[in-house]
Amino acid sequence: MRENAKDKIARAQKIIAGLEKTYPEAHCELVHQNPLELLIATILSAQCTDKRVNIVTEALFKKYRSAKDFANADISELENDVRTTGFYKNKARNIKAASKDIVEKHGGKVPQTMEELIELGGVGRKTANVVLGNAFDINVGVVVDTHVGRLSHRFGFTRHRAPEKIEIDLMELAPQKKWTLFSHLLIWHGRRRCFARKPDCANCEVLKLCPRIGVKESLSHR
Repeated sequence: MRENAKDKIARAQKIIAGLEKTYPEAHCELVHQNPLELLIATILSAQCTDKRVNIVTEALFKKYRSAKDFANADISELENDVRTTGFYKNKARNIKAASKDIVEKHGGKVPQTMEELIELGGVGRKTANVVLGNAFDINVGVVVDTHVGRLSHRFGFTRHRAPEKIEIDLMELAPQKKWTLFSHLLIWHGRRRCFARKPDCANCEVLKLCPRIGVKESLSHR
């Protein structure tokens, strides 16, 4: 698909508008009450469904109520508490490390800048973007998870595979105030219509704007 930068931006804006109309309630589906809970939930969400994370955090957030609680948690006990999210040893270690930094460097409160967040143990840019955008309403970047990466290719928004490069491309396509929403819309569409193996192209609300890159099934039946 060949289009210049201006045309790509215009098409992206139309796709965003179409998805906004389709998913007016699009939001972060990780259940949380405060920035710390969102940070922990996001760490747990790596290679795990939000549904499973929400089941685990329902009990977890009753047991550990502050960064200090997580920082002081027995590592074996914490591993057991998050075991069903997968990769539980790494996740428990990252939760403890981030919480320890929050307590020691930020007075127990989750920091509100990208620079400070990515300095926390176990926290990368994706997690920081989730926290900034959803807990503090600060748009610094676009969250690139598996859904966002997949749809970005299908829509022809990027040719890159590395999340940080995909993010740069996506940031060019939407106004900064919509960066957080942009990722929510792609995630919601990816979960509800644009599936990995058999996307529901026939019923897609933005089909006319999509080049369907990488999709093998034809639309001859439509």
